[in-house]
Amino acid sequence: MSSSSSPSLSTYRTVPPTADVVIIGGGVMGASIAFHLAEAGVTDVVVVERGDLCSGSSGKPIGGVRAQFSDPLNIELGSRSLRAFQDFPHRPGADIRLDSVGYLFLLTTDRQAADFEASVGIQNSLGVPTRMIGPDKAQRLCPYISTDGLLAAAFSPTDGHARPALVVQGYADAATRAGVTFATHTCVTGIDTAGDRVTAVHTDRGRIDCSTVICTAGAWSGQIGAMAGVDLPVRPVRRQLAFTAPLTPPAPRIPFTIDFASSAYFHNSDDGLLFGLADPGQPEGFDTTWTPEWLELFQQVARERAPALADMEIADGWAGLYEVTPDHNALIGRSGEVPNFLYATGFSGHGFLQGPAVGEIVRDLHLGREPFVDISPLSADRFRTGAEIRPEAHVV
Repeated sequence: MSSSSSPSLSTYRTVPPTADVVIIGGGVMGASIAFHLAEAGVTDVVVVERGDLCSGSSGKPIGGVRAQFSDPLNIELGSRSLRAFQDFPHRPGADIRLDSVGYLFLLTTDRQAADFEASVGIQNSLGVPTRMIGPDKAQRLCPYISTDGLLAAAFSPTDGHARPALVVQGYADAATRAGVTFATHTCVTGIDTAGDRVTAVHTDRGRIDCSTVICTAGAWSGQIGAMAGVDLPVRPVRRQLAFTAPLTPPAPRIPFTIDFASSAYFHNSDDGLLFGLADPGQPEGFDTTWTPEWLELFQQVARERAPALADMEIADGWAGLYEVTPDHNALIGRSGEVPNFLYATGFSGHGFLQGPAVGEIVRDLHLGREPFVDISPLSADRFRTGAEIRPEAHVV
């Protein structure tokens, strides 16, 4: 947050000495939880962010929003969040440039088609209007694609994309108006515990005595958890994307289009297109250098699936971090060992699109209310206790 647009602690030398709740991480999760807590009357909240708001995983220039998943819990989190994104101009009151162009998954094997058909059935039963379509219909929706080798596609018209920075700013502005403090450019250096409770958070701008800590530190959550003696198995993995130069004639308005076999995706972005792809050989780590060689992986796929894209001029690129867990599903819950330590992290690429729903859930966990959906399967303890892990098939 710049000091011109709204209040920011970066102009002060110290953090408040006490708070009811300290939220660690100023991305979409931290901002959403702060907003939902403030709306419920919990306003003695400090959000600690080591950089600017929305500078970690939420900093993607465009974020997909969808309810197309294979796991019913992810479908419900995505669907509830989609409704909140649609309502964002009224609550909290901000334009997030939501574009409901739909998500189009391109399927090239019988197994993919069968799996997606089953997922569409689950999505439909939960009120999500996904449908299976043939190659020709897919090409009408997205003229760039080649139907060679394409067996089927899955399309949901209510999915789309929005701007994460505008979502974070919208939540943060509303929370700030309600009295929440955002301490940007403030690093957490340690966490004090006594018995089974967190008692204080140490930062490079002072100590905050608090009664609850909520970890929303994204790719850095493992380190924050370790400070409190809580195991949060989150690993950072670089993801890269690229923007084309402005296109003339302008690109048609297309869905968020994904070649499921390769994870290559593309969609509109301002006056051009945005390309992305998950490099299967990408080592873990915090490196966010953009490497143009990565584009060759995307272009190889494009030559077969969307040939015109392979030769488009690239104007710029961007690299950020996914926060990945062993089963590519989030960690949401309250620590069993340290009950006043809550967490919402490890979203493995689908955090932005679940941000509004998770803000509600963590608010309810803090207030001792029953959340709208049972998130106990997403407890971080699932990897220790031998509980059923929940692999998500629709990972991009």
